[in-house]
Amino acid sequence: MGFSGERIHTLRQTLVGDRAFYRKVLAVAVPMMVQNAITNFVSLLDNIMVGRVGTEQMSGVAIVNQLLFVYYLCIFGGLAGAGIFTAQYYGTKDYEGIRHTFHYKLWLAVGVTALAAGIFVWQGEALISLYLNPSESAGDLEATLQWALEYLRVMLLGLPAFMFVQIYTSTLRECSETKLPMRASVCAVMVNLVFNYILIFGHFGFPKMGVVGAAVATVISRYVEMLIVVIWTHVHPDRNPYIKGIYRRWGIPKELVRTITVKGFPLLLNEALWSSSQAILVQCYAVRGLTVVAALNIASTITNLFNCVFLSLGSSVAIIVGQLLGAGRMEEARDTDNKMIAFSIAISSAVALAVFATAPFFPHMYNTEEDVRHLATLFMMITAVFMPQNAFMNATYFTLRSGGKTMLTFLFDSVNGWVISIPIAFILSRFTGMHVALIMVMVMIGDWGKCILGFVLVKKGIWLQNIVGK
Repeated sequence: MGFSGERIHTLRQTLVGDRAFYRKVLAVAVPMMVQNAITNFVSLLDNIMVGRVGTEQMSGVAIVNQLLFVYYLCIFGGLAGAGIFTAQYYGTKDYEGIRHTFHYKLWLAVGVTALAAGIFVWQGEALISLYLNPSESAGDLEATLQWALEYLRVMLLGLPAFMFVQIYTSTLRECSETKLPMRASVCAVMVNLVFNYILIFGHFGFPKMGVVGAAVATVISRYVEMLIVVIWTHVHPDRNPYIKGIYRRWGIPKELVRTITVKGFPLLLNEALWSSSQAILVQCYAVRGLTVVAALNIASTITNLFNCVFLSLGSSVAIIVGQLLGAGRMEEARDTDNKMIAFSIAISSAVALAVFATAPFFPHMYNTEEDVRHLATLFMMITAVFMPQNAFMNATYFTLRSGGKTMLTFLFDSVNGWVISIPIAFILSRFTGMHVALIMVMVMIGDWGKCILGFVLVKKGIWLQNIVGK
């Protein structure tokens, strides 16, 4: 009994923090949670509005958003490489270093955005067609394709604004300014919601634009968010010292460019490969028809609203632990990381129970077929069951990234998706009669090896390093 009591006490000391610890974590995580929750809630409302126009329109929008998701994560991954250095530079108050990482982010984001826009312009129709199963009725497929193309053409206009928002907000967060990005996002999603209501259905004398109206509303909201973030950052140099003269000098030390590229390229490659693996997974499920595409769209839109809890906590790991590593406080970084991982799993478990219990009710908000609602409910329940697992993987991923172990994160994340998840989905969807919901379960079970690897790598502490050398 004494031995067990001692082990429990040790375990509590390792995994449970005090009130000051949780206040610190939540001060970073809650603004991101609120921002992501509001964004995803408005996405849910948008989704419902488009869904009320028709199933084909909703499916077309879902396909385009899945493709754009690859671009979004390429931007996130590309900026994250420089962001590791930004967080550690901020830990040492090296503002010149932060300016260099900002410039690196800008050049990289411009290149990625130009490349993505070119691919979508020239190959958009071919990419969308990959998700349209020929076994479905020709009329439905043609209508879905046309709605998707119209939506995509307008959404491309918002890519520059998205790019600038990510450059600025990522830097602000890495420098512990999380409230402004949250407020800008809140304003943007409110603008998006209002214009969606006006333009999708044609209220207040505006034309009824359907999915094109939804795209226009999104583009307007992104430029609103960009203006808020950029203007605020530049008019508050006292709170953002690194922004002074940011556009006067563009040079970046060659050695820093090389170091960031070596550390950051695996992150960009990882996000590109991981996001494309998710797009291919959806395409594998889509082999079973547009009903599956519509159900996946409903389920993912709703569960994303709840996933923002563990995703925000994971991002907090990268910021808080990264700053401790930059300051050379290695043991504190290890202790903080252990407690943050445990906290993420515990909170996600509670959220998962809520999602599982309420899953049957959410799909009824959509004006769609009963088969779509039933399948969406199954997808939501499955996602809820595996939510604690995903929280653990997310937290371990950001732990490795905070210490600059980007090649390991690449092997940890993308290789698993391409070597395990995609083959499971591809084989089971095309060569068996297994129900698509069970295929999803098998894909998520395939992540168990990733969980074990993440646990071993974090426990070994190979991520405990100061990469800025201060």
